[in-house]
Amino acid sequence: MTKGQTIAAQALARRARWRVPEIVFWVLAFAALFLPPGKHLLLNEVAILALFALSLDLILGYAGIISLGHAAFFGTGAYAAGLFCKLVTPDPLAGLVAAIAAAALLGLLTSFLVLRGSDLTRLMVTLGVALVLHEVANALPQWTGGADGLQGMVVGPLLGRFDFDLYGRTAYAYSLATLFVLFLAARRIVNAPFGLSLMAIRRNTLRASALGVPVNRRLVAIYTLAAAYAGAAGALLAQTTAYVSLEVLEFQRSADVLLALIIGGAGWLYGGLAGAIVFKILQDTLSSNAPQFWMFWMGLFLVVLALVGRERLSGGMRGLLARVIRR
Repeated sequence: MTKGQTIAAQALARRARWRVPEIVFWVLAFAALFLPPGKHLLLNEVAILALFALSLDLILGYAGIISLGHAAFFGTGAYAAGLFCKLVTPDPLAGLVAAIAAAALLGLLTSFLVLRGSDLTRLMVTLGVALVLHEVANALPQWTGGADGLQGMVVGPLLGRFDFDLYGRTAYAYSLATLFVLFLAARRIVNAPFGLSLMAIRRNTLRASALGVPVNRRLVAIYTLAAAYAGAAGALLAQTTAYVSLEVLEFQRSADVLLALIIGGAGWLYGGLAGAIVFKILQDTLSSNAPQFWMFWMGLFLVVLALVGRERLSGGMRGLLARVIRR
């Protein structure tokens, strides 16, 4: 190994090293399993949205692929898990694998549509794919249930032992464990040479190609992987709620995950996780206090975030919290 290769290997090792805040974050996430009943349903929604946002961050934050139709893969995973539960076996882990495979296949087949054209073209193409799938699901009520949704799902116990209870503790444990495993895989990928090549493509595609990076193959690979992650999030929603509706393919689903990623920040894996936490807490709080106008307050928060800046806003919040603690 040459001196340059040794330095590069050491730099990658430093990037992949775990930091204390990361460890604290995951310890707190798993410690939330011991919270009193009633909180786990919301936590389960946060974990699912976090996984969905993580999938979008892989293509937007690292590869620079803008998507307005990411719900296509989420909905594919949800319907695949639901149909697998009804027609094959109620085992949730088998259904999760089937949903990941179905979404990854769709991602592979549609990845070639986003290799060419500008960002505007990609926006329209991804949005069009989601709209087409929505209409297909609506036109096949014998398979999807149409407007009534896919009903009659009876999800089996997790690992054959843990039933999905009404309080959502098993559901949260299942979603959090899936999120953690897939996060570890994503963390390893983005801190490897593959992840560095994606960032090079995002910054300058022509320069990356001139350096010998197989641009198209890298984009196809990360798009397929992101689709698989989104399909896993959709499967978790279907299995933990035992219901799938057309809502999983609607534009609102894509808009919500994009807002969550904007709040947390794209280009670092914890951005989607942090954004999902803030988004779900704001949604739950605002919709319970002002159900008619909660979107107004959410929009106002985003305007403030855009004008003030995420760094200045978070710095001000830390300073305020420090003053409160001192007093």
